[in-house]
Amino acid sequence: MQIDDLRSPKGAFRPRKRVGRGHGSGLVKTSGRGSKGQNSRAGGGVRPGFEGGQNPIYRRMPYKRGFTNAFRTDYQILNLGDFEKYGISGTVTPESLHERGVIDDPTKLVKILGNGEVTAAVHVRAHKFSESAKAKIEAAGGTAEVID
Repeated sequence: MQIDDLRSPKGAFRPRKRVGRGHGSGLVKTSGRGSKGQNSRAGGGVRPGFEGGQNPIYRRMPYKRGFTNAFRTDYQILNLGDFEKYGISGTVTPESLHERGVIDDPTKLVKILGNGEVTAAVHVRAHKFSESAKAKIEAAGGTAEVID
């Protein structure tokens, strides 16, 4: 087989339409544009996104505003008041909180906030503490340990 033996498959190429070039072309009077109307005129047609006067999709969609921080750290939040509510005492870890159904995922970060009171001394291991939560835990005789 030589390079000059190679041929394109049948139907791979179609000759260019030569509009308005006589009766034999089959595209004589209106050159394949139909008769009358916006698209039959020179320079006719509509802009991109035009939907015939219907409210276009870019106007029907809700307007997005604001900013989404891709570097934000999401925490599962737990208040000190929830310790009494769920009967949590002793050593508190993300795994023990997940077993009690207090948090959804033990692998995600947990932050303890200071809303509520702690009566018993608890040893809390979490990824982050608010200042007030840390103070209340230590005031009750417990410890607040930060997990890396």
